[in-house]
Amino acid sequence: MKGDPKLIKVLNSLLADELSAINQYMVHSEMCDAWGYEKLHKVIEKRAIDEMKHAEKLIARILFLEGLPIVSELKPIFIGTDVPKMYDFDHKAEEMAIKAYNDAIDLAGEVKDQATGDLLQTILNEEDEHMDEIEATQDQIKQMSLQIFLTTKVG
Repeated sequence: MKGDPKLIKVLNSLLADELSAINQYMVHSEMCDAWGYEKLHKVIEKRAIDEMKHAEKLIARILFLEGLPIVSELKPIFIGTDVPKMYDFDHKAEEMAIKAYNDAIDLAGEVKDQATGDLLQTILNEEDEHMDEIEATQDQIKQMSLQIFLTTKVG
């Protein structure tokens, strides 16, 4: 099925966002592992895997729409040097993703591609869950203090 060229371009931009998020989250996950924060490592690693699944769905949809997935482009990646900075950067990444998915859903509606809109809505819901988890963690750090929070994250 031949898809709308504007929508395919936006899907490729979302794909670049997801590929960038995978890299950012994997580095953050491995940093936490290296520092001995096993529980944080697992949480962030799971988020990276979720982003991989999003990228897979976007690739499949682009191919279905007879487009060419572009997997060689990344958006800027921001690596935190400590846990609070990691979560600040991850929050910004999710915030941008949520906006991009909302805009893409609007475009899918404009070009009358409900199936793509439904797929994007599913991914958006998962990005909202990521944001909720990030914000809950940031709140815990503020309420407990960083030192106490981190003692709860050691494997």
